[in-house]
Amino acid sequence: MEVIYIGTAWGLEFPTIEATLEKVKEGGYDGVEMGVPANPAEAKRLRAVLDDLGLALVAQQWTQGLTPEEHARSFEEQYRRGAEFHPLLVNSHTGKDSWTTADNVVILRKAKELEDELGVPVAHEIHRGRMTYSTVAVMGLLDAMPTLQLTADFSHWCCVHESLLEDQQERVQRAIEHSLHIHARVGHPEGPQVTDPRAPEWRQAVEAHLEWWQKILQQRARAGAKTLTICPEFGPPGYMVVQPYTRQPIADLREVNLYMKDLLKERLRFPAE
Repeated sequence: MEVIYIGTAWGLEFPTIEATLEKVKEGGYDGVEMGVPANPAEAKRLRAVLDDLGLALVAQQWTQGLTPEEHARSFEEQYRRGAEFHPLLVNSHTGKDSWTTADNVVILRKAKELEDELGVPVAHEIHRGRMTYSTVAVMGLLDAMPTLQLTADFSHWCCVHESLLEDQQERVQRAIEHSLHIHARVGHPEGPQVTDPRAPEWRQAVEAHLEWWQKILQQRARAGAKTLTICPEFGPPGYMVVQPYTRQPIADLREVNLYMKDLLKERLRFPAE
């Protein structure tokens, strides 16, 4: 099985898509995670840059609307647009935390129909504010939709549950078994992003996340998957803490994400044959 490292375009403040993706390529990533523009000319330009640089794509999308039905339509519009790029997968921020499981399943059923039709895998990202915001919510979704696949961003759960999830190992394990894609950001009990994963005070949180990611790698390998995509996804201000008054970030975002990529390459181990 091959691990494919995906760079995020989030927080890279360059004036053009060419400059942004060249910076991703320069970082040694195999692909980029970003949304596909709705504007046809911009989408054509993105396609050309990806091809020129030899970068794969994880298509990112965000469902929107006031009702589950509107979110389902939003999902379809974005998914069909992204599928034209033949991405490795679609990573979706799906639904709302304030809706019932049944409401969010309306969107998931539409997502599954489209996945069956077009064949591009969908991973629904674990994220605050979305249907996947808590371990309990995801267990209900998995009961209703056993085929649900996740983007494992456990940093959000650390924040929501104010812990490193020590008391929720069975739920985390079930989520691991349904994880298709990893967002490699490290959270902690009071927030979704440590200030700097290189700092010794965050060692316990880093190690907890590494253990979860290792289990996903093992799960995917034993299931016979050919690839696992991982996106180091530390975010810019306001995910990143800034200095008061000056608003200067306390760490270099690109350096932090490159550090996470290199750490994962060093630490992740494939299961014995």
